[in-house]
Amino acid sequence: MKNNSLLILFLLTIFISCKSEKKNPVHKEVQKEAKTETIVTDLFEIIKPTENSKAVLILFGGFGEKPADIKREFQIVDIAKKNQISLVLMNYSDKLWLEERDKKNLATLLQNTLEKHNLSTNDIYIGGFSSGGIVSLLISDYITGLKEFHIQPKGVFIVDSPIDLLALYEASLINIERNFSDIAVQESTWIKNLFDKELGNPKDGISNYEKYAVFTSASNYTANLSNLKNTKIRFYTEPDVNWWKVNRKTNFEQTNAYYIQQLSESLKKRDFKNVAYITTKNKGYRANGDRHPHSWSIIDTENLMNWILN
Repeated sequence: MKNNSLLILFLLTIFISCKSEKKNPVHKEVQKEAKTETIVTDLFEIIKPTENSKAVLILFGGFGEKPADIKREFQIVDIAKKNQISLVLMNYSDKLWLEERDKKNLATLLQNTLEKHNLSTNDIYIGGFSSGGIVSLLISDYITGLKEFHIQPKGVFIVDSPIDLLALYEASLINIERNFSDIAVQESTWIKNLFDKELGNPKDGISNYEKYAVFTSASNYTANLSNLKNTKIRFYTEPDVNWWKVNRKTNFEQTNAYYIQQLSESLKKRDFKNVAYITTKNKGYRANGDRHPHSWSIIDTENLMNWILN
């Protein structure tokens, strides 16, 4: 699977396609920036105030992203420092779903990391971009549902994540049939074969897709988030229909934004009280200046800090 990480990353960008809450503003400028320390390991990078940390923000990058990539693409470090928010940037970015052992190992890693480095286990927020958003939601649900862990997140957010694995499979079939380009056909064929092998052909049943995906829209299956009913949740997307049509020849119904919107509506109907579907316009740009709605940059960092601190 690791040998094919580039294939997955490209395919995610094929499939993956704010009305912000107004509260007391978080100011980018403060009188004195708190002193911070940085801890780097093979598993994560921590950037934290030397004293008086107000909260912990754990971030998971998109497929293949390391902490350095998160810092480059997501301008979060400076504003987190100024607001005394500790950052934990995870080097954990090769998962489209989590097996039970993955959840157990990751939850244990997070708890041990917070305890070892004297980080708060109360004011915790978890978020991720693309596949990192999948991990963020699944691990948050897992931790919240088990009493053995005492690091339950107060909030979790995703940034344009491919939450519906069945829809991702079906998008691959469309790419193959469309024959838009050789590389698209090759990579869509690869993801189809991978899912056939690991999750099974959906024609034979979708139970494995429901078991591992954040959401399965075909059956309106949301059980994998059932423990987050009282957790603050944010879904960030930039549904730029024209960009996807011109650059990928895909319709809105094939984008992440579409399925995230479906999930948001479904959770609200199930009495999830703290769900926000946040859309943006013309904010998606990569660090190199390339226009792309599937980017970390669609997050308003000032508003995110306000959400965490309030």
